[in-house]
Amino acid sequence: MMRKVLLFILCLFPLQLLANVYSLPTQGGRLIGELQTHVVQKGDYFKTIAEQYNIGILELMETNPGVDPFLPTPGTELIIPTQMLLPDVPRKGIVINLPELRLYYFPKNGREVHVFPVGIGRIGRETPEMTTKIKSRIPNPSWTPPASLRAEHLREKGEVLPRVVPAGPDNPLGKYAMQLSYGDGSYLIHGTNKDFGIGMRVSAGCIRLNPDDIEWLFHQSKYGDSVRIINQTVKTSSEPDGSQIIEVHSPLSKSEGEQREKVISLSSQVVKFISQDTVDSTKANDALLTQNGIPMVISTPSLTASQESDITPEG
Repeated sequence: MMRKVLLFILCLFPLQLLANVYSLPTQGGRLIGELQTHVVQKGDYFKTIAEQYNIGILELMETNPGVDPFLPTPGTELIIPTQMLLPDVPRKGIVINLPELRLYYFPKNGREVHVFPVGIGRIGRETPEMTTKIKSRIPNPSWTPPASLRAEHLREKGEVLPRVVPAGPDNPLGKYAMQLSYGDGSYLIHGTNKDFGIGMRVSAGCIRLNPDDIEWLFHQSKYGDSVRIINQTVKTSSEPDGSQIIEVHSPLSKSEGEQREKVISLSSQVVKFISQDTVDSTKANDALLTQNGIPMVISTPSLTASQESDITPEG
């Protein structure tokens, strides 16, 4: 039944299911994309809506707090987080920002960026920050779960994992995998054989993409391409038009009982940014408390109305 529903959605929304592609900003700007809205229809829930716009479930929840992700009320207008600030790192290769659960791919043409939702490591098996490269590209990979993961699976689920899972429909790595040159080489960017987990913390530390997304990325990427995994909870930008913008995501929880919304540790760079005379401290504090993942203008009232109209309202 679920497969029929997804095929129906594919027929209705063929364009939205393509990767989100944005032109790179110029003159030092970092803001890309535009916010969209979605009016909930009967039968909608966050999983189907996230698939329609190729975004993650947690980022949809973060942007729309208080809305039931399983039974959203028909007629509710949701914000679709397809506007964002680029992370503060070199624009090359693959960049994954863990709090966003997003992967940014910067082609060598230097004109655009492709943004994908990803699944990352769950609590206790966190995806580490790293600066590395693609070590190997593996079509139709087999999966060799490490001994620690087999023991954990047996302890928690009472099931014995095989030592090797061959390529095929039962392989959780999907049809494509890229091995990272980090540690013992056990960290991968890969697909999936499941219909859930994208935009969530569910993996054993690897980066998980939708099957169509990993297929595209696999064929674009090359051996030795740069991969950067970062943890930028707060992103900021002084835009060319003079506006000051901040985007705040909830920090990743470190334990099961810890709430996702919590106080953020600010870097000296962020403290310096929000301490500028051109920044409204009240707006900055609101953004840090809300943690809704949406770029927010926090400039002082001297910012012109025409500049503010180009981005989401502060509240």
